[in-house]
Amino acid sequence: MDAPTPNSQRQPFSIKLWPPSQNTRLMLVERITNNLSSQSVFTQKYGSLSKEEAAENAKQIEDAAFASANQHYETEPDGDGSSAVQLYAMECSKHILEVLKRGPRTKANGEVVKVEKVAHPHETLFDTSKGHRAFIVAEEAQELLRPLKEPGNSYTKICFSNISFGLDAAHIAGPILESVKDQLQEVDLSDFIAGRPEDEALEVMNVFSEALEGCSLKCLNLSNNALGEKGVRAFGKLLKSQHNLEELYLMNDGISEEAAKAVCELIPSTEKLRILQFHNNMTGDEGAFAISKIVKHSPLLEDFQCSSSRVDSEGGVALSEALGTCTHLKKLDLRDNMFGIEAGIVLSKVISNHKNLTEVYLSYLNLEDDGAIAIANALKDSAPSLEVLDMAGNDITAKAAPFLAACIAEKQLLTKLNMSENELKDEGAIQISKALEISHDQLKEVDMSTNKIRTAGARVLSQAVEGKPEFKLLNINGNFISDEGIDELKRIFKASPDLLGSLDENDPDGVDDDDDDDDEKQSGDEDEGVKDELESKLKNLDVNSEE
Repeated sequence: MDAPTPNSQRQPFSIKLWPPSQNTRLMLVERITNNLSSQSVFTQKYGSLSKEEAAENAKQIEDAAFASANQHYETEPDGDGSSAVQLYAMECSKHILEVLKRGPRTKANGEVVKVEKVAHPHETLFDTSKGHRAFIVAEEAQELLRPLKEPGNSYTKICFSNISFGLDAAHIAGPILESVKDQLQEVDLSDFIAGRPEDEALEVMNVFSEALEGCSLKCLNLSNNALGEKGVRAFGKLLKSQHNLEELYLMNDGISEEAAKAVCELIPSTEKLRILQFHNNMTGDEGAFAISKIVKHSPLLEDFQCSSSRVDSEGGVALSEALGTCTHLKKLDLRDNMFGIEAGIVLSKVISNHKNLTEVYLSYLNLEDDGAIAIANALKDSAPSLEVLDMAGNDITAKAAPFLAACIAEKQLLTKLNMSENELKDEGAIQISKALEISHDQLKEVDMSTNKIRTAGARVLSQAVEGKPEFKLLNINGNFISDEGIDELKRIFKASPDLLGSLDENDPDGVDDDDDDDDEKQSGDEDEGVKDELESKLKNLDVNSEE
């Protein structure tokens, strides 16, 4: 046999992946040390090592893995080192697992107790989400999923979040999942292909989908996987077999118009669906039309989220109208879309029929005054148990304040109110403060930051919430409160200074350049008598009146 060609003679213009630099090897030793000594799914099962023992073993593991990989590289004809790198990683993983299984060694001054995860005979949740993120290979998957193979196990819920499955690991997981699928009720596959190339990720999804096809799930979470349409269809076999879903999570999944249509097409029934959550997707109006079809056929829906999904007016109208069939709705989250006034008004007509609402998140929807007034009027006469109202960032001015105040006055179970990043100014802040003054004993948090509020409005807000038994935080940062006004607020909260949030972004010299009267506003240290006069005129307003 001819002697192997020396490395120096191998295709000098190609990129070489082997050998790794000394810095790379040292970094790997440090990572192995952390894997052996920090909390993870494996150290929970087998126990962790002390830092000293972990560092000692890490050096030995890396040396052994390097020697094996380097020997392989020397016999690899005309290779670029990629297979040596792969072997290097696999050898490290194998030896790490061996060391953890062996456990901490006994010290001369006493026995080291090995901390193991106790497998209870009737444990129902199999959860890998605790500890550091792990990229697992076949052998690790075999060991990690061993409890699911135990005869008579009682697992009904699995969570593979925070574990990234390669294709070889997926092929190990597939048959195991297929063996327990008939007993599963909840499956969480969120963030389970992180860092994988698209082709491999899609194959992994297909393996899991085929393995779980036919199971009757109540809850399915596919969030944080950058699915897109390809990913949704990769889960097609699983989705098509679901007739009893009660919870579906598709957050941060790159759900585009086409992907949303695929979801609508693949899921055969949503009649039992109680929770449907989309967030941070690319749905747009066309995608919203598809989602609205799902919503319309989900009469038991209690929790609906379609936030940060690029939905404009037409999509907002479609979603709003679809929600009309969901009479059991308790939580509604449509934040950070571009509904506009028209969609806001349509939504208000739907909201008026929802008596069970407890949480409403409608911030950053471009509602403006007309949309906000319509929503406030609708909520005033419905949702008696409302606990959270979020209408931040909607360009709401003092014009809408009487209607908002009238609504708020009726919501005596309110715990959190967020009206930040609007233009309510002193006039609006004082009217809302008066609505909060009476009762509202459950109130915990009020956010009126960035509303061009000056000392008068800040004073009345502080007086309204200070002393409430459950109150935790008043945020009025980013306003135009004078230095003297800040001192006054600190005196109001002297007994409980933590209740007043930071004022580091307050601008005492703030200028209101878009006042309705087009008059030049004075700085934050303007004559307090003017603001006191405004407060005097507003303090007796009836918050229940309608204009």
